[in-house]
Amino acid sequence: MRRIVLAMMMAVAAQGAQAADFPDLPILRGSLREGLRPVRWQGFYVGGQAGYGAADMNFTGSNSAMTERLLANTLVENEMQVSQWPLYTGKTSRQNSAVGGFVGYNSQWDDVVLGLEASYLHGNFEGSSTSPTVSRFMTLSDGNVHIVDASSSASMQITDMGTIRARAGYAFGSFLPYMFGGFALGNANINRSVTVSDRFGATLGAAQVAPAATLRANDTQGNHLLIGYSAGAGVDVNLIGGLFARAEYEYVRFTGSIDTNINTVRGGLGYRF
Repeated sequence: MRRIVLAMMMAVAAQGAQAADFPDLPILRGSLREGLRPVRWQGFYVGGQAGYGAADMNFTGSNSAMTERLLANTLVENEMQVSQWPLYTGKTSRQNSAVGGFVGYNSQWDDVVLGLEASYLHGNFEGSSTSPTVSRFMTLSDGNVHIVDASSSASMQITDMGTIRARAGYAFGSFLPYMFGGFALGNANINRSVTVSDRFGATLGAAQVAPAATLRANDTQGNHLLIGYSAGAGVDVNLIGGLFARAEYEYVRFTGSIDTNINTVRGGLGYRF
């Protein structure tokens, strides 16, 4: 009996010595499993952002409807179609900075992350265009030669812009690259003006020295709502805990009398709850 007890004690001692010879591996304490654990992007988040962008505005034909209303039922509009004259040279492009914020929610399935986000920027994206005076003459149905001069100007300033977009991303460790698309709303101040003058006489010479009858129209729209769509891509980078950094590109298009494209690049800092 004493031999059996002695043998068991020696076996236990040998096992203890063998275990003591093993290196102190982190895997034995579970820390390696902790180190390989992926970042969880699930949940609500909020953050701030700053960006820089360019607004491309196309003013061609933007005053056609206003010119048509100004000259409604007049001989020069019915026969010379002044409202269809090319009174603009094309697009303008200007750059500016903006600041804002974002808030959203992520759902995560393994490495796939889907979410819904609202983004806001406040800045001064603007453009303007003034046409040279366009002059044409024609003998109209009243038997007189009419010399018509027309000019117009327009400007638009977008002060606030917000987008609601759906996001889809794929998590790589601390990185979450994503793409998004949605609709956009903008707040704009729009100013437009048209001036049309008509001189007429029995001959071209008489029309050239005749006094001009001038019509003017001005239209100012403050806090005008713009509706469009947005698309883009970016990457979120987890820093520590719920804190993350962001880099993003966004394209926004507003359609209407003044077609507008806004391209911005932005950086941000957010916190995930």
